[in-house]
Amino acid sequence: MKEPLIHWVDLSIVIISVIAAIGVGLYFSRRQKSTDNYFAGGRNIPAWAIGMSIFATLISSVTFLAYPGAAYASNWILLVQGLMVPVVLIALVGVIVPLFRRVIKLSTYEYFERRFGLFARIYSSLAFILTHFSKMGTVFFLVAMALAPFLGIDIYTVIIVLGIAIILLTLLGGIEAVIWMDVIQGFMLIAGGVVCALILLFKPEGGPSSVIATANEFNKISFGPYDWDLTQLTFIVMALNGIFYAIQKYGTDQTIVQRYLTAKDDKSAKKAAYIGVFLSVPIWTLFMFIGTGLFAFYHITGAALPDGIKADEVFPYFMATELPVGVVGLVVAALAAGAISSLDSDMNCLAAIGVEDYYVRFKPQSTDKQRLRLGRILVAVSGIASVGIAMIYAYWGGEGVLGVVFELYAIFSAGIVGLFLLGLLSRRANKQGLLVGIIVAVLFTAYAMLTSTKFDFGDGLGKRVLLDLGDLNFKHHKYMLGVYSHIIVFVVGYFASYFFKTPLADKDLTIYGYFEKRKASPQPSPKEREQDR
Repeated sequence: MKEPLIHWVDLSIVIISVIAAIGVGLYFSRRQKSTDNYFAGGRNIPAWAIGMSIFATLISSVTFLAYPGAAYASNWILLVQGLMVPVVLIALVGVIVPLFRRVIKLSTYEYFERRFGLFARIYSSLAFILTHFSKMGTVFFLVAMALAPFLGIDIYTVIIVLGIAIILLTLLGGIEAVIWMDVIQGFMLIAGGVVCALILLFKPEGGPSSVIATANEFNKISFGPYDWDLTQLTFIVMALNGIFYAIQKYGTDQTIVQRYLTAKDDKSAKKAAYIGVFLSVPIWTLFMFIGTGLFAFYHITGAALPDGIKADEVFPYFMATELPVGVVGLVVAALAAGAISSLDSDMNCLAAIGVEDYYVRFKPQSTDKQRLRLGRILVAVSGIASVGIAMIYAYWGGEGVLGVVFELYAIFSAGIVGLFLLGLLSRRANKQGLLVGIIVAVLFTAYAMLTSTKFDFGDGLGKRVLLDLGDLNFKHHKYMLGVYSHIIVFVVGYFASYFFKTPLADKDLTIYGYFEKRKASPQPSPKEREQDR
């Protein structure tokens, strides 16, 4: 075991924060007597707490580490994706929140079955499972990589200890413990980020004006390049990607949709969604600024960085060498909190999907006690599996297995947003047309991956693509792959549906049912609107 890089006071803060997570799980464990409580919190959790939970789930340790690293190395272009979220949310949340609360019991993907049949439910739920297992392994690995040097223990031990804490929290306390722990961790994330930003602003000679001047001099506070070029990482690529990311997250992601169901009514659920996103955007921006501040700090002060240090490692190095005792513990605990708040949500939601989309769907006569027991088992299994993936990732040095998982997910989960929009916006679209759209999207995604992803075949000829079609190779940026797959499912699925004669879909499963109900219901008076505010 290596000597810890942090003071015993800071180490104590980190240990206490992890123990507190287990304590919250124990506190709420006595209430977990039914699947409704375990997965939906009795549907009576305050809107502000749900909103904080959505925020904490979106702001994971990936944000804590990757955003400062990206801004340090380049500029704020990755933030463009997050800036698109409020735009999409304002347009969609009024429709999708009441739709899901009316149509589904627990699983987001129940909607897809009611709209397009069993295949759509299985396809979309498997897509969620694949992507979130990949994400969970990545988060475990990233946070363990950052924490291990601070704590003076190896990365495998960090993964295991953190994994046990998160599994116990989620296993014992259900979604209620997850949400209330997310509230605490959300405040820790905000506090940790604000403290670091203030130190980076005021510690260099010249203070904030010097930091901002340096950032502007090196074009660090920028969202460019602004070229209309889809082959490079440009503003337009990130904006398009952000639009579809927002729809996917708030319209098809179980970790968010399940939060809508924990609120007491539609109004509270919508308020929670707004709170979540309007907290997330400023904090994403804050962590981008931290990366810019790090660049300015080391440029102004001339403080030396270790040779060969990567951009993602600069922030952890700064925390270890520049922050005072006590503050280090707060920030490192916030880093661990980011992992906990993201992973506990994933585990609970994966278990909810396993129970609702598979066990209940194919064994409807099962008792609630059986479903609750299986839910707990699935929490443990998903947690252990993600720990295993993270350890493989650590063994391979961060490359290999998860890269393959991400590529498989890109191929076999193509077009989920297209599927959702097709169901929401068109009564004409049917399951046969959707199937055609998905097949075309999967084939397109496979073509794009095979003609753009380079591999080293070990023959001394360097890296090259598996399928080289010359000028016909997919040359656009890989972020555009998801955009195209969603568009293909929507467009092809819509027009292919005309070749299959089926009745129009139930209005209540589309946006038209929402507008019809809104038109039929009496409009509130100015006095009632004022009371709502």
